[in-house]
This record gives sequence, structure tokens and C-alpha cells, in this order.
Amino acid sequence: MKIEDIIKSTVTLNAAKRAVLNVMFADLVVTDHFNEILKPFDLSPEQYNVLRILRGQKGKPANMCTIQERMIAKTSNTTRLVDKLLLKELVTREVCPDNRRKMEVEITEKGLNVLAEIDPKAIEHENYFASKLTSEELEIFNNLLEKYRS
Repeated sequence: MKIEDIIKSTVTLNAAKRAVLNVMFADLVVTDHFNEILKPFDLSPEQYNVLRILRGQKGKPANMCTIQERMIAKTSNTTRLVDKLLLKELVTREVCPDNRRKMEVEITEKGLNVLAEIDPKAIEHENYFASKLTSEELEIFNNLLEKYRS
């Protein structure tokens, strides 16, 4: 369905406006679908992102700066996100022994278990949207999106 039909536009949109609206609307569709996956786990996409970053550390702690650098949403309040994950016992936070001004954050076993439960659902989510395009189209789509946002 064309974006003009979705937003019920009565005017012709130029290509630049259509592109921006299509990207924004596609983001909402994908995000809404993923939020439904995270809802039973009481996680926000940003909290999920922090857990994935920490899992990627492979048992090594990460400081707040490292987490912030790797976040998809750079404007996220990392301290607040980690605080919420602490309350859910999905992460631990300790003062860095080498630099007492730094906090080190690690994912807990419970956090790893939650991610293990989410992983198949996340893969299914990715495959659902990917299935709408061929492998070649996906490659072109990714290249165009990378070009578009750079």
C-alpha cells in the first residue's frame, strides 16, 4: 500500500517527502511488532538493546560509556535503563576496581535466560519482515538505507 493511501493524503507528495514518510512509517510498523514480542518480558526495546550489548561482552563487564556508544538509540538514558534492569535482576553493577568513578555492568544468568527466550521470537520477527523481499532486494534495501542515513 502506498504511503499516500495510508496517511490518506489529498495532495501529491514529492519523492523526498514520500521517502521520509515511508521510513518513519516502516519504523513504526517494525517497532510496534517487536514491542509486542518484548511486552511479556516487561522490557523496552532500549532495555533489550542494553542486554544484547552486555551479552556481546562475553562475560566481561562494560562501563556506561561503552554501553552508550553501542546503543542504537543514542539519546537513551543509559543510567536509567541499567537501573531498571538492576531492579529486574537482569544485570549487576559494581564500582570499577581500577577507576572508582566508573561503574561496570554485567548481564546476569537471569538476563541471559531472558535473551535466550526472546532470541527465537526476535529471529522470527526479522524473518517475517525479510520474507517480503528477495535476498537480492534485501541487499539492495540495506545498501540504500545505509546510503540514505549517511
